[in-house]
Amino acid sequence: MRIIYHHRTRGRHVEGVHIRGVVNALRELGHQVTVLSFPGADPEREPVAQKGTGRPGRLAGIVTRLPGVLFEFMELAYNPVTLVRMSMAIRRERPQLIYERYSLFLCATVWLARRLRIPLVLEINDSALVERVRPLRLKSLARRMESWCLRNCTGLVFISSYFKQQAESAYGAIAPSVISPNAADLTRFDPGRFDAVRLRAERGLSGRVVCGHIGAFAHWHGMDAFVEAIAARIAEVPHLTLVLVGDGRTLPAIRNLVAERGLAERVLLPGRVAHDDIASWIACMDYAVLPDSNQYGSPMKLFEFMAMGVAMVAPDYAPIAEVVSDGHTGWLFPRRQTDACVQRVLDLATQADERRRVGTAAREYIIRERQWRNNAEQLLTLLPIGAPR
Repeated sequence: MRIIYHHRTRGRHVEGVHIRGVVNALRELGHQVTVLSFPGADPEREPVAQKGTGRPGRLAGIVTRLPGVLFEFMELAYNPVTLVRMSMAIRRERPQLIYERYSLFLCATVWLARRLRIPLVLEINDSALVERVRPLRLKSLARRMESWCLRNCTGLVFISSYFKQQAESAYGAIAPSVISPNAADLTRFDPGRFDAVRLRAERGLSGRVVCGHIGAFAHWHGMDAFVEAIAARIAEVPHLTLVLVGDGRTLPAIRNLVAERGLAERVLLPGRVAHDDIASWIACMDYAVLPDSNQYGSPMKLFEFMAMGVAMVAPDYAPIAEVVSDGHTGWLFPRRQTDACVQRVLDLATQADERRRVGTAAREYIIRERQWRNNAEQLLTLLPIGAPR
């Protein structure tokens, strides 16, 4: 089947991983997929340099720095651009399915697909109904446009039940849908690929119990509060070392705290690493921690850790609890309760058998249910009866 995958993201970092995962899985199932990206974005090429924040395309960099309302008007203005670009792509590719990563204020693809009677499936990773990092100014207009899109496409892929419930509550009857959380690439996230003993020795972790984290250091991930809380108690478990990989707004404050407390040997902060190197860092870890998340997200790193047989201590938000079974494929703590998170991390540092048992079950779950192939197969079930699969 000929498929156009359309998105309006930069295709960098987590969204790029997701795009590549779905696209490659569809191709492995035998479909021909053409990716239509925002000008200057290339999600099929992984970023190589990750030590800094990375440089977006020139156009994307300008647009994302615009103030709120002006930025949203630019999003609206992208509809005629999409009409032209998508019309040209349709004439060239003659797709039998359009798969679009949904973006606020973007309705052109839905309108064009309906007019040309081409099945269109929307993947919902964002919504006008949830609290967003960038505050939404034209909220009423965004919700009206979103309602129309969700009711007039062929099918919907929600990354969590929370998203679906919010949409149904706000918009009533929407298109048929499936719940499809994130996934992992088992060819890349395979513990058998790595010599963990050698990697630990190279990174100064031999003989240590390692609790890790990989991701953005942003306030809503709670890493600053977690480090401050565990710093006061880490002496209780002398063999425990934290390896916290990534960068972001809260990292400088965390570095300062670690230095002030004299914990440089107990809390390692390697900075951001390329996605291609993430699995080698996970291979050095015995278990992992996610101090905080949000009500609707499906954290990518959760799946990648689990694929490596490294289970995670995570908050009990509904999308995470859909994936993590407490004490079986991970460990849950009451959301926003940093002390409970810290206590679970300290307890597990002395429970090697528990870490191995749950880590093994976590990997088995990913193998069984959460490879990118599973996501591709799910979205194809939304096609009308009689359409090519």
